[in-house]
Amino acid sequence: MTLTIGVDIGGTKILAGVVDETGKILDSVKVSTPENSDLTADAIAEAVRKVRADYEIGAVGLGAAGFIDADRATVLFAPNVSWVNEPLKTRIEERIGLPVVVENDANAAAWGEAKFGAAAGHDDVVVITVGTGIGGGLILGGSLYRGRFGIGGEPGHYRVVPDGRPCGCGNRGCFEQYASGNALVRAARERAAAAPGRAKELLGLGDGTVEGIQGSHVTEAARNDDVIALAAFNEIADWLGQGMSDIAALLDPSAFVLAGGVSEAGDLLRAPAAEAYRRKLAGQGHRPYAQVLTATLGPDAGLIGAADLARV
Repeated sequence: MTLTIGVDIGGTKILAGVVDETGKILDSVKVSTPENSDLTADAIAEAVRKVRADYEIGAVGLGAAGFIDADRATVLFAPNVSWVNEPLKTRIEERIGLPVVVENDANAAAWGEAKFGAAAGHDDVVVITVGTGIGGGLILGGSLYRGRFGIGGEPGHYRVVPDGRPCGCGNRGCFEQYASGNALVRAARERAAAAPGRAKELLGLGDGTVEGIQGSHVTEAARNDDVIALAAFNEIADWLGQGMSDIAALLDPSAFVLAGGVSEAGDLLRAPAAEAYRRKLAGQGHRPYAQVLTATLGPDAGLIGAADLARV
């Protein structure tokens, strides 16, 4: 059985793990991401050396947030670690002496969920990562879809509201401004400000002010049937359902997987999003519906997916 290493490169930490062909993590190690981006390659190599010590490794897959070129070699742009046209594959191969592939972290996580997680057995899958923003990945015909230039599969930045809310990407009205973790907090704060008497539990979980409401507070309050928190979840779920119905019109997948931190709320998000998707799907009632699933691999999805993509 061929063992590979997956590396999840984050803005504050680098996690490396040895993964077998079934997607099982056999060993892992974590190191801090250097503040100086020039030292990041050394930190990645250090993590790989530590975790490979007791194993025979065939290749290494790196998952990094940002734009990765079609050759899976160069990070074109990664704001979290200040990389522009970074030849990461070459730099790491020089340091560890193993074959290396580089992949967008959301693509890697999508591959992990499609092959070993919630969507195992599906060949046409759309993974939507609902976190601070929205990322994602496309598995079409059993293969990871990257696009001609390697930058495909970014659902968070198609525009759903012309001239809508400003987005960090430079455009306005992007999907992630309405259906992400940030959007959930915004919706909860706006509703609590408008009806503070109905938001006592939600306000109490923070510091008693609207500004103190955080994403974890919204989830906790919603689990306790707080009407303001539930309304905030329903608002972003409605946008997610709209987005999934639009994506289905283009790609016709058999499954959507909701991943990322907000998806950990489970059916608080999945159930209303699935209902909105079915309600808004073109030709509803006259065509099959895709399954709407919650991710099962959690924060390990990117590492597992990157390791497996090193075999592809």
